Amino acid sequence: MSIMKRMSLIFRAKANKALDRAEDPRETLDYSYQRQLELLSNVRRGVADVATSRKRIELQLAQLEQQGAKLQGQAEKSLQMDREDLAREALTRKSALSGQIEDLRTQHAQLQAEEEKLTNAQKRLQAKVESFRTRKETIKATYTAAEAQTRINEAMSGIGEEMGDVGMAIQRAEDKTATMQARAGAIDELIASGALDDASSVNAGDDISRELEAMSSKSDVETELMRLKGLSAPAAPDAIEPGAGEGEQR
Repeated sequence: MSIMKRMSLIFRAKANKALDRAEDPRETLDYSYQRQLELLSNVRRGVADVATSRKRIELQLAQLEQQGAKLQGQAEKSLQMDREDLAREALTRKSALSGQIEDLRTQHAQLQAEEEKLTNAQKRLQAKVESFRTRKETIKATYTAAEAQTRINEAMSGIGEEMGDVGMAIQRAEDKTATMQARAGAIDELIASGALDDASSVNAGDDISRELEAMSSKSDVETELMRLKGLSAPAAPDAIEPGAGEGEQR
């Protein structure tokens, strides 16, 4: 395939795709319906034109028939007056009118048949147009509903994806929280059991340090207790000096 043919094919394909995106079936249906209405209007005008021609021929026929009847009367009257020449002239004219009348009747029959044909075609076309209009509105309503449903589904799909991301974030947060809580609980247990030093305690390092700290604390308690006992003990009585009593007795 030559380069020009390939370019032409690509262009047609892209143009067709662009047209598909730009085409709205509802607009196409409305345009088709409008064209059918125009066609129906043309048929109605055709029927009206044929009916007008038929009516005009009917008027001409009526006039010619009146003229023929008048000539017939003139011929009869001329014979009564022994004017055979006038009667012959009147009948000659009447004969010429008869040919015209016959032609007009033929045209009238043709126009009447054409009018009937167009009237039937108009009725059939009008029925098709009405049926197309009903179907058009049904298709448009269905397309509009499908379009709305598609937009809703697309919106819901977008929301679903976002909610999925949010759900994953929540799950990760819950997992991290549970991990941190488990770690804190484990550290508390290790500190309580003495397996792990409390960093906030003074001289927290090993078992000997904790034991020395406990002994020092116990010694402080005992010292404070002895001091309190000394403050609360009763005072001892004064000692009697030797000879003091004897002096008084003397």
